[in-house]
Amino acid sequence: MTLTADLQTAGAETSSGRTTTPLLSIRNLHVHFVTSRGVVRAVEGISYDVRPGEVVAVVGESGCGKSVSALSVMRLLTKPTGRVVGGEIMFEDRDLLKLSEDEMREVRGEEIAMIFQEPMTSLNPVLPIGFQITETLFMHRTITKDKARARALELLKLVGIPDPERRLDQYPHQFSGGMRQRVMIAIALACDPKLIIADEPTTALDVTIQAQILQLMKDLSRRLNIAMVIITHNLGVVARYADRVNVMYAAKMAEQGTAEAIFARPRHPYTIGLLRSVPRLDKPRTSKLETIEGLPPNLLSPPQGCRFAERCRAKQDACIVEMPPLEAVEEGHLTACLRAREMAEKGFAAVGLARPEVKTIERKRIDRSKPLLELKNLKTHFHVSRGLGFLKGGRATVKAVDDVSFEVFRGETLGLVGESGCGKTTVGRTILRLEKATSGGILFDGQDMLGASAREMKKLRRRVQVIFQDPFSSLNPRMTIGQIIDEPMLVYGLQPNRKAARARTGELLLSVGLFDYMADRYPHELSGGQRQRVGIARALALEPEFIVCDEPVSALDVSIQAQIINILEDLQEEFGLTYLFIAHDLAVVRHISDRVAVMYLGRVMELAERDPLYDDPQHPYTKALLEAVPVPDPILEGQRSHQVLGGEVPSPLNPPKGCVFHTRCPLASEECKREVPQFREIKPNHYAACIKL
Repeated sequence: MTLTADLQTAGAETSSGRTTTPLLSIRNLHVHFVTSRGVVRAVEGISYDVRPGEVVAVVGESGCGKSVSALSVMRLLTKPTGRVVGGEIMFEDRDLLKLSEDEMREVRGEEIAMIFQEPMTSLNPVLPIGFQITETLFMHRTITKDKARARALELLKLVGIPDPERRLDQYPHQFSGGMRQRVMIAIALACDPKLIIADEPTTALDVTIQAQILQLMKDLSRRLNIAMVIITHNLGVVARYADRVNVMYAAKMAEQGTAEAIFARPRHPYTIGLLRSVPRLDKPRTSKLETIEGLPPNLLSPPQGCRFAERCRAKQDACIVEMPPLEAVEEGHLTACLRAREMAEKGFAAVGLARPEVKTIERKRIDRSKPLLELKNLKTHFHVSRGLGFLKGGRATVKAVDDVSFEVFRGETLGLVGESGCGKTTVGRTILRLEKATSGGILFDGQDMLGASAREMKKLRRRVQVIFQDPFSSLNPRMTIGQIIDEPMLVYGLQPNRKAARARTGELLLSVGLFDYMADRYPHELSGGQRQRVGIARALALEPEFIVCDEPVSALDVSIQAQIINILEDLQEEFGLTYLFIAHDLAVVRHISDRVAVMYLGRVMELAERDPLYDDPQHPYTKALLEAVPVPDPILEGQRSHQVLGGEVPSPLNPPKGCVFHTRCPLASEECKREVPQFREIKPNHYAACIKL
């Protein structure tokens, strides 16, 4: 069977069972970027179809070419460096690559729309939202101002923005992240396009807002028969919303098929590795995560054979020299692996892909006799000006952390979760004395941190370290990796001289899975995962007892994320470390944490041991968070109830009276609007702040 015939068979039926002609057909697409170092082969020979009303996902690690392929469809590649050097992009019998710029401008926005990854940078900050929506209408339609405004109002209602009449005249900075993303969807829908391309549409959003946005997009796709291409690395999102899946690796297509086939019967070693490395929300932690070791190849000089061969446990000699074709292993399911048929007939173990012996996690020996860290009624408030410049209208108070109390015991990992703006990062920064507490107390090993002098604080900083969320901005770009790790050891006199410090740096780099020769490199010469490992090594340099991990894996690909999580667990076991693990990914938190605290708008809503909290959550907010998280299993996702939490987090400048969650709570009563619930023990060692419990 030819590749074209295979692709025509693949997913020829939509979810409703109707065979349709493809709306979009990408055939043998090649995209190159010309740089000072050479030609980057960003996309090489990929092909796929999208049919009307269908949701197609494109997944893969950063740099695999998924976003570049989407920009090629829109003809938005950076010029003159980026160029399509081969293939065709057919949209309703027209090759988009052969259209003139004027003809393509007519297609963009009207027939094909794109939702970009970061709505704040995609929206013009100096133009009202209403103008930005109507601009698309004026460009592609002959329409009066009144009708354009009425259409903009209709679109804002359609995407679920409250008080749309007033919102039309507001600016992007007056909208939350979720609302800005809804505006981007409204702009995309303005001219009733036939295809929407969404490039990581929910990466920057909280899990509840992510669920709202994706459910909205799927409903609109079904109701208006709009085809949709979703580019993402979140396999849970793919399982819940996609009809078909394209898996890319190192600029090439690795596997294609229906979502059910890809998740239930993966036939490419890379897809198998991705699925195994994802922490599962629906399963308790029993062993370390499986990882895909190594890094993708350099696309300046890609290997001759299979792109995945160097990282593949199933490789043979032929894989090194022969490029595997994309072929059907079953109807509608294609894969680019020389051992795919053998895998299908004999199983994963027969080709060397049996699950490796992953270290079983034993129950930790946590000393609960005395807490290492104690927070007592901690408050961190920020005083800000209302308005800008001559429009300033007095002072307002942001209650970022409002009466938070918890303990962390030696050797334990306490997970701290919640939506953006809930105050979890501010808690970590206040513990580190990077923010000034308004009131309350913080005790570290019995010592008062808030009242510590500068000399006492210097000693404490050696014992309390931090791993920041963004490893690139937290590493000095003008210092080598060796200098970055050497510096704290020399400042604190842990090593007698620079030579001894450099030797210890080499040991630390090896302990976090890097090579000692990387000490001579600069941060920009490392990948994101490698830079995060450097951040961990730097935190370990002072031999701390306690580490604040602030979103340490949120910016990383799934396979790299698993490596970092395993490293953190190994180091905790080796050095007896204690972690405060701040994150918004509840599946990651379930895997690494011993206890979990859930925050909302500056307050702790629930605190309990990991498994009781996930298996039997007590607070309505915790339940809503867990229901919003998609599980990487299409069959299981089809059986789950998806009760999406409505609304958004209120502004911390004007928090609700009574229970701060009552504006979004399905159980809220008049009492909840008046009374602040007490944080109390609901079950043994299980605490929650809810009047209804």
